[in-house]
Parts: sequence; structure tokens; C-alpha cells
Amino acid sequence: MLAKTQNPEAPQRLNDVLYTAAEALRIATVLLAPVLPQSTPKIWAQLGMTDPLPAVQLDSLAWGQLKVGQQIGEVSPVFPRIEAKEAIEKMKALEIQVTEEQNRMLGKTPASASAATAPASSRISIDDFAKVDMRVGQVLSAEPVKGANKLLHLKVDIGEPQPRTLVAGIAEAYPAAQLVGRKVVIVANLEPRKLRGIESNGMIVAASMEGGKPVLTSFLEDVPVGARLK
Repeated sequence: MLAKTQNPEAPQRLNDVLYTAAEALRIATVLLAPVLPQSTPKIWAQLGMTDPLPAVQLDSLAWGQLKVGQQIGEVSPVFPRIEAKEAIEKMKALEIQVTEEQNRMLGKTPASASAATAPASSRISIDDFAKVDMRVGQVLSAEPVKGANKLLHLKVDIGEPQPRTLVAGIAEAYPAAQLVGRKVVIVANLEPRKLRGIESNGMIVAASMEGGKPVLTSFLEDVPVGARLK
């Protein structure tokens, strides 16, 4: 509108608006550089800045340092365009992945997958079994995972300096409050996995009955926290 109006003050007003926008973008680019290391250099170049972006010191950053009349660089897209079809396909693939992760936590495997990957023999050597590090732990806290009816977010003490964070698919079988203080068995040397944005560092051992709910492993005698199952 300012570029088209016949008001004699419009050109100066337009210059002020453009300068303010460019200066605000310059300062924002410097502040965002640590979290957008690939995009901010592109913006910096398009603003026509000649000094390297990493050389700019935050303590010297101030309003009005953009030179009046500075020529901008070549304008090009900074962020890739999101294609709706491709994005939807990725979201569906992620949904399938999350479902498979939840099924894995519950000990469920699709019948077709089981038949295709079933080994000739289900027996393992003692050396293979020795690789599995199962520890006795005590649940310190438990709370439902937002948006997941079957998952619980647990803090479990297994005798380490810090409690383990676990995500377990047992919410339908055990209310969160019922688990606090309970001793459980966890597989302690699994690679961490993220479920619903929470990193799970282990897996609770439970019996999985066909068509039934999982049942946690328990002890008749008192077993110390951190004890290893052999």
C-alpha cells in the first residue's frame, strides 16, 4: 500500500518500514544461529551481510547496526517446501512405527511376521543368555503417557546412581499408583528407544497371555534392588 500511495510522505515511511523489518531479521538471525545452524547462514547472506555470521558477538549486538541502503543478496527459499502427499505418507509410516513399538513393549508380534522370521530352533546358547542383563528394580514413580492408553512412564531404581526412565505398555493391567514401591524385573542393557517422545532405558519383564493382559514378574522372597537374575 505504501509503495502505491501518492502521499509525499509514503516513500520515507516505506523506507522506515523496510529498514525496521530487515534490522529485526538481522538480529533474529544472530540469536537463532545456534538452533538453526543450516538456515540462518542463508538468511544472513540474503541480507547482504559480508561479515561471517559466527563472528558476530552477542554482547556487541545492538539495534541500528544495519547500514542504510545496504544491497541485499540473491533471494532464494530458506526452508524446503513441504509437499502434502509426501508429509502424509511420512506421518502414516511414523504411526505404523509407533504402533509396532507399542506392540513390542507388550510382547506382541504380528502372526505373519512371526511365521516369516521364526528360527529353525528356539534354543539359544548359555553365552547368548548371559548377554541379557536382567536386574531387580523398585518403581519410584509412575504416570500415564499422554495420548497413549497402554503406556506408563516409570522411574525405576535398579541400584544405579540415578533411577532409570522406562516406558512400559502395562497401563491397562496396572494403575499407575499401584506400581509405586513395587519390585519388578527389567532388562537393563537394551539400547534406548523413544516412545511418545520419552526415552526408555530398559524393558520391564512381564508374562504375555494370549488375549489377556500382561502380568509382571514378582518374587515370593525379599530380593534387594539391583540384584541380577541368572
